[in-house]
Amino acid sequence: MSENQSTSRGDDVYQPEPLDGSDRPSDELDPDNALGTTPTDAMGEPGYSPPERPRGVTLHGTTVNEQREGESLDSRLAQELPDGPVVAGDGVGDLPEGEGEPVDPESGATRAGRLTATADPGAATVVAEDVGLDDGLSSAEEAAMHEETGIDGAEAGAG
Repeated sequence: MSENQSTSRGDDVYQPEPLDGSDRPSDELDPDNALGTTPTDAMGEPGYSPPERPRGVTLHGTTVNEQREGESLDSRLAQELPDGPVVAGDGVGDLPEGEGEPVDPESGATRAGRLTATADPGAATVVAEDVGLDDGLSSAEEAAMHEETGIDGAEAGAG
């Protein structure tokens, strides 16, 4: 090996020149092109407005001393809010002093079970017969069906 190669190290081959700050731009950066800044278009949009006081500041247990002492049962119970009034019913048509559940007068109130076709295949109209619920279950379509008490003005079962 030659003497010149043995004394030079890999770090001495390329060393970047130190920056003296003379090549930096003198004007301000454009906010639309600068990283880490919001675009100037979004400056007029409202942002997050924090609450006046952080949540829980007035509650017991925010300081170390209060956490160490604990909170009494009376003060914890005083923070509880009572439940609202209990209204009977499922909420559908349950108005105070109302008539109750909405019922279509044409369809009736009795729910039908499983529907099967009648024995007369040549009949001009399609009529189904209620054979009852299958283990207390029915499909959504069957649950929506209701028995009609009168057919063309005649009573059901009269004929």
